[in-house]
Amino acid sequence: MIASGDLRLPANQVCEAAQAAMEKQIAQAAQLAGATIKRGHPYHPIKKHGFIDSQKYGMEVFRQIPPTAPLIVAEAVWQYSHHVLPGLITHRGPILTLANWSGTWPGLVGMLNLNGSLTKAGVTYSTLWSEDFTDDFFRKGFAEWLQTGKVTHDASHVRPFSNSLPFREGAGVGAADPIAAGAEIAQILRRDKAIMGVFDEGCMGMYNAIIPDELLHPTGVFKERLSQSALWAKMLTISDAEAYQVYDWLLARGMSFDLGTKEESELTVEQVLQQCKMYVAALRLADEFGCAAIGIQYQQGLKDLAPASDLAEGLLNNVERPPVRDAMTGIELFAGAALPHFNEVDECSGLDALVTNRVWKRLGYPPETTLHDLRWGRRFAGKGIDAFVWVLLISGAAPPAHFAGGYAGASSERQPPMYFRLGGGTIKGISKPGEIVWSRVYVADGRLKFDTGLASVVALPDEETQERWRLTTPQWPIMHAVLHGITRDQMMARHKANHIQVAYAPDKEAARNALFAKAAAMHELGLEVSLCGDV
Repeated sequence: MIASGDLRLPANQVCEAAQAAMEKQIAQAAQLAGATIKRGHPYHPIKKHGFIDSQKYGMEVFRQIPPTAPLIVAEAVWQYSHHVLPGLITHRGPILTLANWSGTWPGLVGMLNLNGSLTKAGVTYSTLWSEDFTDDFFRKGFAEWLQTGKVTHDASHVRPFSNSLPFREGAGVGAADPIAAGAEIAQILRRDKAIMGVFDEGCMGMYNAIIPDELLHPTGVFKERLSQSALWAKMLTISDAEAYQVYDWLLARGMSFDLGTKEESELTVEQVLQQCKMYVAALRLADEFGCAAIGIQYQQGLKDLAPASDLAEGLLNNVERPPVRDAMTGIELFAGAALPHFNEVDECSGLDALVTNRVWKRLGYPPETTLHDLRWGRRFAGKGIDAFVWVLLISGAAPPAHFAGGYAGASSERQPPMYFRLGGGTIKGISKPGEIVWSRVYVADGRLKFDTGLASVVALPDEETQERWRLTTPQWPIMHAVLHGITRDQMMARHKANHIQVAYAPDKEAARNALFAKAAAMHELGLEVSLCGDV
């Protein structure tokens, strides 16, 4: 058994106790099943954690592991997949990725990222998750893996997209034909092409978030590789006066900032102003290079120079946002439009966001979109709801248009110091009730693929929302989502990323139109499209 961890020492130290407790539960489960666990690397007494915390160390660990041994990758935390990917790619024994079902300790998102990375790399693996590793679902799957080297999951909710679906028969669409509209949008994108601005690839080791150029180019999208140092340099050209204009605009719209004076632990005005400068700088660089969408990594390097990018990311994804003008001509940049931003430079989300923006605008729907972490969830009964409600949560990129109350329902709180030493605030809010389309672009079998489905965002009682925030990350924006026709375990088994893309539609019929239009666009771009759940 091995455990991939964070690169950041404080994060590994904070999460060590939860990881150790989970590993003890796994060892007990193995003993009951007649197996014995051997840990593949020791606890480090000086670092005070037992994680694989670098690619270098990961290679050292795998040199000591028998290449055909059954191998468990146990995750109670967010982890950097590239720490263990070199060893897993060449490992010949059966591999099981295993996570704790917890919102507080984000092993679920860490494992989903690793699963997506392994899928892209063509590595055969199995996957499981559990709250306490004693439930029947886990025990049955674990026993199957111990006996056969694989775990079988239910994928009956997935079916291939086809242009012969009901819209071709005119069912429920009136005069509109979403499939034809989606295909035309894709044809225009391929013909005219678009630039995706990438401020350094591979954020936090997310191999699954990098689309190889040879797979991306046939869609008509090309990368402009921009360094985070270029963003920092551009920030140095932004005046305090311009930063205050952005800040004052947000205050005038009713957005609140939870401010203090202690730079080490509180959000300060100076941190916010630096974030406002990043917002202005990002727009000017996007305009300079002709980018239709951008992604800021904000890891390792920029985080040691500037506050977090989250405030800038969320503003960029909103149609209504502080105006920014060209420094020379005074012309407003991207006037009346969102500039899609893909958090953590997840290029799969970047392609998705770009296509979403064009499809939604074509259909006349508000085009704001974002990715979230598929963080955690539990069943909720009450207030007219009786369903498994997912917690979708992300630190950046969430647009205020998604929140109940818009900007007036948004606040900014300091990012946790263990991840963000120089602070900076998020755009925190509760996503408004409504109908959404969810999706994910990913790489598998050497080609781009696309999963999509429908969901409803629900309003939970305030005490339940606060409890879910407390159990996850209270500084981040939250979405309460009920996926249509997909169980918890079906979603976990199928989803090939820690991220999930979401966009609102005016109503259920509009969401269905949008789903089929975007599915048709992705199909026309050459992606293998699958419909998930009830659509």
